[in-house]
Amino acid sequence: MEESKSKILIIDDDPFNIDFLEQELADLGYNTASASNGAQGLEMVLKHMPDLVLLDIMMPVMDGFTVLSRLKADPVTRGIPVVIVSALGDMHTVIKGIEMGAEDFLPKPFDPILLRARLANGVQKRSWQIQEQEYIKQIEESRQRIDDLLHVILPGPVVHELMEGDKVQPRKFPGVAVLFVDIVEFTPYTEAHPVEEVITNLQTLVIAYEELALKWRLQKIKTIGDSFMAAGGLLETLENPVGNCTACGLEMIAFARSMPVGWDVRVGVDYGPLIAGVVGKRQYLYDIWGDTVNVAHRVESYGEAGCVNLTRRAWEQVSDRYPHAPFDSWMVKGKGDVEIFRVEVDYEAKSGKLITP
Repeated sequence: MEESKSKILIIDDDPFNIDFLEQELADLGYNTASASNGAQGLEMVLKHMPDLVLLDIMMPVMDGFTVLSRLKADPVTRGIPVVIVSALGDMHTVIKGIEMGAEDFLPKPFDPILLRARLANGVQKRSWQIQEQEYIKQIEESRQRIDDLLHVILPGPVVHELMEGDKVQPRKFPGVAVLFVDIVEFTPYTEAHPVEEVITNLQTLVIAYEELALKWRLQKIKTIGDSFMAAGGLLETLENPVGNCTACGLEMIAFARSMPVGWDVRVGVDYGPLIAGVVGKRQYLYDIWGDTVNVAHRVESYGEAGCVNLTRRAWEQVSDRYPHAPFDSWMVKGKGDVEIFRVEVDYEAKSGKLITP
């Protein structure tokens, strides 16, 4: 069959009917194929996927009703219009065929004008149906792209809640670990290197941090400039959120140092209550707020590079893992004296206490 023409499949055991229909259809500009029994016809439907089937009922091997039943039972062929070829006096056959899903019927003997009308109507409906299926497919693809984009921007449970009710209920959490990571001397680096190099290296680092956050079951919250923010125990229950943040932070430090640019980073972790919710309408952002967030950020700012810096309340969650972590007391604006415990990047190797996600 030529792909540029509408395709008609004739299933009829009468060679005279097939010859007549092939000639008439060729004159009308259709491309045709034919089968002399129902079983062969089913095979050719799947092979050619015609735009319309002309189907006789009384045939050897497999009758037309069986062919029609199988065509309409198969989602792949269900939409192909079927026109029953029947004698004018056999209305019982026509009615049964229509009830089974046939589109129309063509009476014998064939009238060229009626043949043209029947085929044009069936082929046009098939064309509209294909267009509709294509539009539906495009709509579904667009919906999937939107859904994928939302899952990139927002956590999965938040997307589900947003889809269900068009809003996300803000929540208060009694105990969450918050992690901040910041590149040391990043601003001087940006001023001394080409912008393409800066962005390429930053992109490499952020992607790696996203993978590490996923590995340690942390929820990335956002990036702010060269700072990366994540939380543990927020939307997923963790046995020890601070332990996951600490282990993740150690791997983040090691990765940054392994890059050709050789960046060093500071990591800060605090543990405590906070609130979380979605803000924005044109650009959604799932964010967290509270003293725990502020303290984690300040601990990162005051802490030492190449270490995971923890508040006392965070360190107490992992003191059995890092019992000898050194600490200093810093005067933090708005908080007074704050003890900052330091877990070095090679602490686990020295102690032999390896933490797994």
